[in-house]
Amino acid sequence: MKLFHLSDLHIGKQLNGYSLTENQKAVLNQIVDYAAVEKPDAILICGDIYDKTVPSAEAYTIFGGFLDALSMLRPQPAVLIIAGNHDSPERLSYAGSFLEKHSIHLSVMPPQSQEEYLKKVVLSDESGPVNFYLLPFLKPGYVRNLFPDSQPEGYENAVREVLAREIIDTGQRNVLLSHQFYTGGSTNPETCESEQAVIMAGGLDRVDISVLPAFDYVALGHLHGPQKVSKDWIRYCGTPFKYSVSEEHHRKGITVIHMGAKGEEPVIEALPLRGFQDVRRERGTLDEVLSRADDENRHDFVSVTLTDEEEPYRIREQLKEVYDYLLELKVDNVRTREKMMEEEERVPVLNPLEAFRQFYKTVSGEELTEEAYLAMEKIVQEAKEEEGL
Repeated sequence: MKLFHLSDLHIGKQLNGYSLTENQKAVLNQIVDYAAVEKPDAILICGDIYDKTVPSAEAYTIFGGFLDALSMLRPQPAVLIIAGNHDSPERLSYAGSFLEKHSIHLSVMPPQSQEEYLKKVVLSDESGPVNFYLLPFLKPGYVRNLFPDSQPEGYENAVREVLAREIIDTGQRNVLLSHQFYTGGSTNPETCESEQAVIMAGGLDRVDISVLPAFDYVALGHLHGPQKVSKDWIRYCGTPFKYSVSEEHHRKGITVIHMGAKGEEPVIEALPLRGFQDVRRERGTLDEVLSRADDENRHDFVSVTLTDEEEPYRIREQLKEVYDYLLELKVDNVRTREKMMEEEERVPVLNPLEAFRQFYKTVSGEELTEEAYLAMEKIVQEAKEEEGL
């Protein structure tokens, strides 16, 4: 059985205010073209379809057109989709029953009651059935109704307990679609700047791959770089386009899985994807950076770091005359390094309350409420009294 593994389309995303619409359309069209030639049995889309929980009308239209194009292929591949942390379950599930009639299967929330289980889709080939289990992004609070007597603590236990409820026939081939931050023991997968806002500080959202023994392939979404997590059969496919400068060296593409009979290791390959523009860095003096521009690269999304010791005249204007999509401009020379060292020396030591307030905002993206602040203040005071401070 041949599978296309995709995730993190982030349709509607902008890059430093620049629209990525044409690049996203380009890579989605390439996926359809590959599918027409390669004829996969199923296309797995593992979360973060949209970049925002309230997508624009244009984003809906782009994804709808993509699904429509896939549904026109013959033979028609099954399309399996789970929600990611960026997706709104309500909006993503719109017209779900209609889509299922066209072999498009959606799962937007984990089971919400003790009578519910993971969505399961069964496909078959000459080696027998392949069972696909769809596990959308979850937080421990999402599944509290499943375990009224013993609430699982933390992300890993929540995922482990949800999977333990399923009756999985390990004599057959089983595939899991999941959108979480998985790690292999003490080894963390490679992350980049575009993911830092969604990966919790302290690794609180880590899920160890020890929860996955029942599966023959695990199709993951959430991280933007294509990579395995300790095992070849547990993989992040990465994004189809570069969504930050930190992804400059990523090789974007479709992860293709060839599943043989039960017990055989899946064979994995990649089909390259490329938008109209690249996302990359330029470093050097202003003259050096300008001299490297040509007709092929001057329209890329570019982050520039200049090393001139003396500030040239009209830097930004000169760069934008050559590079159409200037993402950011940095200066790295003796003066800026000395200034940075001085600022580091002046970094204030935060009191525990202020440190927690900043930590909370970084993790949640929201300001600490007055009620929560007062509760934390009481905890800090009690701790000081206990220590005799």
